[in-house]
Amino acid sequence: MMQGWFVVSPEQGAKLIRLTMGGFFASATIQQLRAELVRAIASLSCPPNTHVTLCDIRQMDIQSQERVEEFSRLVGSEDIRSRKLAFVTAKSLARLQAKRLTSREGVAFFSDIDAALEWLTG
Repeated sequence: MMQGWFVVSPEQGAKLIRLTMGGFFASATIQQLRAELVRAIASLSCPPNTHVTLCDIRQMDIQSQERVEEFSRLVGSEDIRSRKLAFVTAKSLARLQAKRLTSREGVAFFSDIDAALEWLTG
């Protein structure tokens, strides 16, 4: 299994966070991700929870139950929560696992990045 990795790219004009993740995550990597997301969201200079997030997990491995619970807390935390969250997934198992992260409104799942972006910004 490949070690977990992530890239966080804020896009000022669109008030958008692009998050790409892959591999199998350790708890420490999730904490690094959290810190990076907090910085990126602050750089957007928009009111809290008004940004949108595109989360590309097509290269992500199936995670352990402990990591899924940590990701669930991360997705739901008030300082990170976005107005809309689009997951782009490849494998059906990864999609099922991502769907267990949150049941809140404003979350959608896509297999195509362009469709996800259109939903986020439309």
